[in-house]
Amino acid sequence: MIRVGTCSWADDSFVKAYYPRGVDRLRYYAEHFDVVEANSTYYRLPDEALVAGWADKLPDGFVMHVKAFGLMTRHPVKAQTLPPDLRDEAPVDERGRVHRPSPEFRAEIFRRFLAALEPLRETGKLGGILMQLAPYIVPKPSAYEYLEWARDQLAGEHVLIEFRHREWFERPAEPLSFLEDNGMTYVTVDTPVFPLVVARTGPTAYVRFHGRNEGTWFKRTGSAGERFDYLYDERELGEWATTLRGLSADGAENVYAMFNNNGRSSIGDGSPNLLGDVARRDIAQAPTNAATLKALLAEHG
Repeated sequence: MIRVGTCSWADDSFVKAYYPRGVDRLRYYAEHFDVVEANSTYYRLPDEALVAGWADKLPDGFVMHVKAFGLMTRHPVKAQTLPPDLRDEAPVDERGRVHRPSPEFRAEIFRRFLAALEPLRETGKLGGILMQLAPYIVPKPSAYEYLEWARDQLAGEHVLIEFRHREWFERPAEPLSFLEDNGMTYVTVDTPVFPLVVARTGPTAYVRFHGRNEGTWFKRTGSAGERFDYLYDERELGEWATTLRGLSADGAENVYAMFNNNGRSSIGDGSPNLLGDVARRDIAQAPTNAATLKALLAEHG
């Protein structure tokens, strides 16, 4: 089964250029796609009541992957984003970021994260836990040790590992072998700055599409829409449709294609305005990319 979806359903581009006015966004999304990533969980620990609301809105058979909280993937996290009781215990640096937390403190973060996901788990809608590693983590013994430790904290869950430093992709045999040996799923990434390494390390193949806009990749901005500003064309997506079918034919039990292009593009709809110019309209890139890829996959069964 090849499932196609997006890496969020509530980014600014969705709100402004995808949803009809007045709809429940997650319900509307689930009418068009059968998989999504929860992205807000990267910024704050999820709340079980919020997760229960997600589970209630999603139909049976829907899959929601959940992005790990930043502290779980070694990203810098402001202590103020933590629950009040943990905030008081957190060691912080001069910028108010959690600094060198103890294994016990970090393990408590993992425990609370997993506990909050129970509504998705009990309804059979929880997919994988996406561990998107910090971009300064490189393939060295301490990194592998941390991944082993994190795997133990996430025992029983489907763990998805996304590398974000070039060195992981330049000599991929070792990290791929490590993930396979440890029962973790490698995330293939389509980006303008890393070598493309299409592979799977278990029964699931997982691809995240970050676009191919090298000019914005390293741009310091608070907007993911700017950084991952890219609308794939039909030729590019057609090539990926062939690759995804190949992964499925090669024995993958599940193939996920997830679009992280959360910007907007302006396109012409073919109708002239009063001045004779072609009218323009904004589209949300991620759901447009996803819908196009779904159509291409459906064309050839």
